Formats: sequence, C-alpha cells, structure tokens
Amino acid sequence: MQNKKFAGFALIAIALIALPIMVGMGFGNAWVRMLDFALLYIMLALGLNIVVGFAGLLDLGYIAFYAVGAYIYALLASPHFGLHWPLWAILPIGALVAGVFGILLGAPTLRLRGDYLAIVTLGFGEIIRIFLNNLNAPINITNGPKGIAGIDPLTIAGQPLTKGMDLFGFHFHGLYLYYYLFVILALLIVLVTMRLENSRIGRAWVAIREDEIAAKACGINTRNVKLLAFAMGASFGGVAGGLFSGFQQFVSPESFGLFESIMVLCMVVLGGMGNIPGVILGAVVLTVLPEFFRYWAGPAQQAVFGQIFIDPESMRLLLFGIALILVMRFRPMGLLPSARRKAELEHLAPSLDDEGKA
Repeated sequence: MQNKKFAGFALIAIALIALPIMVGMGFGNAWVRMLDFALLYIMLALGLNIVVGFAGLLDLGYIAFYAVGAYIYALLASPHFGLHWPLWAILPIGALVAGVFGILLGAPTLRLRGDYLAIVTLGFGEIIRIFLNNLNAPINITNGPKGIAGIDPLTIAGQPLTKGMDLFGFHFHGLYLYYYLFVILALLIVLVTMRLENSRIGRAWVAIREDEIAAKACGINTRNVKLLAFAMGASFGGVAGGLFSGFQQFVSPESFGLFESIMVLCMVVLGGMGNIPGVILGAVVLTVLPEFFRYWAGPAQQAVFGQIFIDPESMRLLLFGIALILVMRFRPMGLLPSARRKAELEHLAPSLDDEGKA
C-alpha cells in the first residue's frame, strides 16, 4: 500500500514538473501564463472554500483580500515609496494584514446568514476597491486609478524570476519559474487546507454550516470559529494577491472588481463546495475555459460560416455562460462534489419530492 502511494505521488510530481514544458512546446508560452494564473486562482478558490464550503458563509467580497495582498506587495516592493523588501518578508505581512481585514469583515456579520451576509460582503468588497481608487489624495498612497507600476518581480535568492534560468543545459523561461514557485505555494495551501478540514476546527466549521444553533448548543464557540474561517480564507487570498502583484509587476483597482469575486465563487460552486479536489478542478476549468473560447471562437466561425458574425470576446462570455448553465443543470452538486454533501442532498431529495406531491 505504501509503495502504491509513493508511486502515485511520484507520478503526480513528474506530471506537475513536466506540465509547463509540454504546454509551452505544444501551445506556446501564452498558455503557460494561463497555467500560472490557474494556480493563483486555485489559491484563491481554496481560501474561499474555507468560508463558503466548510463554514457555509456566503462571501461575495472575497476579492478584497486579494486586493489587500496585491497592494501590500506593491507598496513594499516598488519605487512608489522607494521600498524594495524581499518576497519572504512581504508575503507573511500580506497574509497577516489580509487576515486582519477578514476579521474586520467577519465581526459585524456574525449574526447574518444567507442573502443578508452576501449583501454585506458584497459591499465590503466594493468599499475596498473604492478606497484603493481614491487613496491618492491628500496623501498619495495607492496612486488612485492609475495603479502602481514598476513593481519588483518575484525574486528567489537574488534571482528575479522574470530573467529565467539556465539549468542542466536548458533555459527555463521566467513563466516556467513562476509556475514552479506557484505550484509549491499552492501545494502548501492544499496541505494546510486538508489538515484544517480533518481537524477539530474543520469539524466545527461543518457543524456551523449544517446547524449553527445545534453547534452552539454542543459547546462550539461559533463567534470565534466563524472569525477564524474569515481570517484563514482571507490570509490565503492575501498570499495569492502578493504573488499576483509580483507576477504582473502592475496593480490597479480595476483588477479587483465584482466580476472577479463572482468568478472565484463560481470555481468553488462548480467544482464542488467543501471538496478540495473539486475546488482545484473548478479553478482550472474556469481559468482555462474562457481563454479556450477566446482563441477558438473566431476561427470556428470563420470555418463554419466563412466570416465572423460575433466578436470573439463577446462570444467567449456567451459560450462560457452556456457552459456554466449546462454544468449546473446536469451536475448541480459540482463536477467533484464532496461525499458528505452529496449524501446530504440525496437524503434530502426524496423528502422534497414527497412535499411536492403533497
């Protein structure tokens, strides 16, 4: 059994190492860049899964923590304030500050559930974006709508990843190095999330999701546990935001709008709320699928009709929406649903049918 597990982990490691090389050779570096973004979205989706999937708290402003992490990195590693701190110092600070913002969001919402919680978190996300857009006067902190440019690239041991690296006679493009860094950090977040899921805290989150009153009656401190869910999810968003800032070397408030929050939430719901492999799959699918439609919507129309009737960008969103509707119609529990949630819904379905017949 141990040998099989070791062989499985070895195959996964080899696949993760070879993936960007194969994608780059077959489709070009643009798709390697898509892989990098997919890993960032995996980190975001795993953080939101703690709040939505484990604790059952609907959060529509999660992208605000992504913005906090991104701007922390931008302010501490750019010419804007003349600071050029190293990556290893900025990421923990970004995670900590984002976690504090998560507690600030969670504290006023402890008594809210469902639609009311969604509205408050939506407002929080918009408040953060508006603040970032207007904190350029009287003291210029965020540079307003212009954003912050010239951000230091992610650097490991004094080596900027943008320059690439020669190793074993091969030149690894900077996009490949970013990929390997993101894979390592994503795997760490996966490991932490798995440990949390099976811990006493994880079981407390699930108890709150199922019945908060019963959980409180069983002695669970629902206030502290819910605040911890917001803080942990926000800290993962802060780490992803810092990596995004160093990867893009530019940030602006436009990158952190409501659409991004909805996309991350869709990744969690589409993949399977509460199921870590499902959330990872949802993040990958919803990152790659829109770009696939962008690249092929135009050539497909040209091949079928001889001309382009619908702009590929508009066609991309249309096909993307149709794909989401089809998946939620035929797989309402997600592509890889949690075994626990699947059993609960299957148990609930017969009772709902009986009520409908009555």
